[in-house]
Amino acid sequence: MRVWFNRTFSSVYAAIELIKQADLERRFFLIYSNPTAHVAAAGAADAFYHEPTGLAPEAYIDWCLAFCREHQIDIFIPGKASTDLAGCHARFAAIGVKVMSTASAAALSLIHDKARFYAEADLPEAPVAEFHVFETLAGFDAAYAELRPRHNKLCVKPSHSVFGLGFSIIEEEKSCAALLLAGVQYHIGLDDLRRGLADMGSFRTMLLMEYLDGHEFSVDCVGNDGDLIAAVVRKKPHSGPGQTIDQRADILEATAALTRAHGLHGLFNVQFREGGGKLRLLEINPRMSGGIGMACVAGPNLPYIALCGVADGFDSVVVPAVRNGIRVADLGLAGELK
Repeated sequence: MRVWFNRTFSSVYAAIELIKQADLERRFFLIYSNPTAHVAAAGAADAFYHEPTGLAPEAYIDWCLAFCREHQIDIFIPGKASTDLAGCHARFAAIGVKVMSTASAAALSLIHDKARFYAEADLPEAPVAEFHVFETLAGFDAAYAELRPRHNKLCVKPSHSVFGLGFSIIEEEKSCAALLLAGVQYHIGLDDLRRGLADMGSFRTMLLMEYLDGHEFSVDCVGNDGDLIAAVVRKKPHSGPGQTIDQRADILEATAALTRAHGLHGLFNVQFREGGGKLRLLEINPRMSGGIGMACVAGPNLPYIALCGVADGFDSVVVPAVRNGIRVADLGLAGELK
């Protein structure tokens, strides 16, 4: 079967390598496309093709359909334009292509908008942190006046973002210059932040939130239209190397509930963090995480499980037991780019 990954995050390299390790019968021919060939996944895939840039969404979807026809694709795992492509399954099915979308287009639109996602979240097992939306300095000041008396620390982040870009913990006593010289990352001075917001006038939707200071948990998952097929929980340390596999029942239950609520499918990741001794939901990442290789060290080969499920049906998939309690790390070996 011919499987195509279009342009996506760097975790695709780990996914391709993991699938090839498990695919002893060589059932799957793995294809990757990207605007540049100088990426690790280009050398890992069985075939690599150049991908155009600058196309509008509809034109890009047309290009994807043409690519699938030309290269006789059986399964398409989209990264770029994943939300738009999730609404086009019928067009691909008409040419014999299965598209592994993480959710419906509507669900993906909600998941990508943290303000809406948090407002609609209904997860008693792991409620979201208290938050307010703001788009002006006046909105920020009003939100700060309400939240600060109830929480020791607050943080900000954009409603739309990936990789934690734009996230900062607010410091009331230190300036951005002092934080910079101290080498402190992901922190911002309150006075500097307010001056910057005032200079912009209005800006894209931001969130002011209760800062959660406990352990963070990253859950790498495989779903089948709302059923959680496999999940590996990684506990991130406050300091020191590696992460610990921690299959906490409450985290797995909360992840299963989110999978059902949003009809999650294929490969995805859920993030939790503890605050005030309670488990809290951070976000759903509708894609493979950067740590998926570490999760798979614990037993289940998640990309291969997801691919086999789409190809053969999930009733036939066998999920190995998770080696709970082991410590894992990404060793980051160097290599040559093709």
